[in-house]
Amino acid sequence: MAGAEEVGIGIVGYGMMGRAHSYGYTVAPVMRKLRLRPRVRVISGRDREKVAAAAAAYGIPDSVTDWRDLVKRPDLDVVDICTPPGTHAEIAAAAAAEGKAVICEKPLAVTYAQAASAVKAVDDAHVLNAVGFNYRRLPAVALMKRMIDDGAVGGVRLVRGTWLSDEFVDATIPFDWRFDRSMGGTTIADLGSHLLDMATWMAGPIVEVSGQSETFVRERSGRSVTVDEASSALARFESGARGVFEMARTAVRRPCDFTIEVNGDRGTLVFEYARMNELLYGDAGDRAELYGMRRIRAEHPSHPYASDWWPIGQGVGYGSSFVNQLGDLLDLWPDGPWEPDFTQGAAVQAVCEAIERSAAERRWVAVDEVSGG
Repeated sequence: MAGAEEVGIGIVGYGMMGRAHSYGYTVAPVMRKLRLRPRVRVISGRDREKVAAAAAAYGIPDSVTDWRDLVKRPDLDVVDICTPPGTHAEIAAAAAAEGKAVICEKPLAVTYAQAASAVKAVDDAHVLNAVGFNYRRLPAVALMKRMIDDGAVGGVRLVRGTWLSDEFVDATIPFDWRFDRSMGGTTIADLGSHLLDMATWMAGPIVEVSGQSETFVRERSGRSVTVDEASSALARFESGARGVFEMARTAVRRPCDFTIEVNGDRGTLVFEYARMNELLYGDAGDRAELYGMRRIRAEHPSHPYASDWWPIGQGVGYGSSFVNQLGDLLDLWPDGPWEPDFTQGAAVQAVCEAIERSAAERRWVAVDEVSGG
């Protein structure tokens, strides 16, 4: 195991998410005072030259081509999974069996059955576990959650989430794992899981959904595309609130635009990723002459995470969500609990699968049809 003042970490996957997580571990002890220092000791990837180059670029001392070798290393406390979703459950189970804590990128899996098996694996092994719903840790999103909990909007009535991307617009993009549902999961799970996590975190469980999906380019490189390119869903929350969600990778000139909005009986809160340091707030109790939405800059030291970053006016970016999330998990080492954990990740996966089933069968689907209650 790692030294008493360190947490030994191995990252599985060297692509964009492996890079993002490596960044988080590097910057976290710079921006906040951590009780223990993270040490990323090894990274894995199938291409020997590329993973070695990534290790050198990220400042990681070792690389391997087989994740099975990584999870068995005695100098690791945590295995951090940053591979395509179809591989998550198997790697998580193997890491847990070796007594390692597990951090897994979202979505936890590509099916609810896979997600449930990952939950069982970490529960049986009694190891800490977390899912990479990093957007919870943006200061403005965390402030939005706190304000809802504090009653700023009153009773929640409506939740609205959209995630628009132009990732699949070009019909000449060659086939890769993103277009294979068994490896990349659906757009509902890939983009929608973030929206559904934030929505249920803020407004409680979703119990029933009605979805629709479409794939506009059905073949790439002579192979069938098995994922949706655009989907949307209506949702009913356990509380009685209603929700509307849209996720698409065919929206021209929409690079990574997501919003989350909550309407209550006394107020409205809106987060727009394109203005990630800000939060819009409408208060029904404001004087009539102040009618409209006020813009809150989520950079004051009283706001979540803001005191760990730059002075007011400088803002934070995408990378801060990983720094904040991984810093939070490290602060809770080794006792936990970690959040969101695999159980919460599986609950989101159940909603995703209910939407997928609804779109396929053209009917309302109760989430407990998927999860078994």
